[in-house]
Amino acid sequence: MTPTRKRRLIAIGLILTGVGVASTIAFYSLQQNLLYFQSPSEIAEVAMPPGRQFRLGGLVKPGSVDRAKDGLSTHFIVTDGPAEIVVQYVGTLPDLFREGQGVIARGALNEEGMFMATEVLAKHDENYMPPEVADALEKTGYTVKNE
Repeated sequence: MTPTRKRRLIAIGLILTGVGVASTIAFYSLQQNLLYFQSPSEIAEVAMPPGRQFRLGGLVKPGSVDRAKDGLSTHFIVTDGPAEIVVQYVGTLPDLFREGQGVIARGALNEEGMFMATEVLAKHDENYMPPEVADALEKTGYTVKNE
């Protein structure tokens, strides 16, 4: 093997190693930042580890909203029909947030199984349902009653 061919082979090897390392780092970074959508029924079927971030979607159960006296802390129940999850949120809720409406909350379960939301999104008009929530409700056979 000539010295020129040897240098080219070493350069190609270093480039491929660098690309491999960069791809591995990018892949693991993206995996940690993905937020999967889960319905209450899916969470009941699969044990979610406490502290793992995900998006929870469903309907706010009528009669379940409990606002604390400080005005910022709120507890409510998200349901998809067969299963329910208690959600705690500290912050200002969206103007369109109300009982019986579709909601997507971002956060994680704590050790007691309560969902600690860091963000709550409500649907933006009377006819819209987030696609993930609509699919999850359809899978469980839950029908939405329009007010």
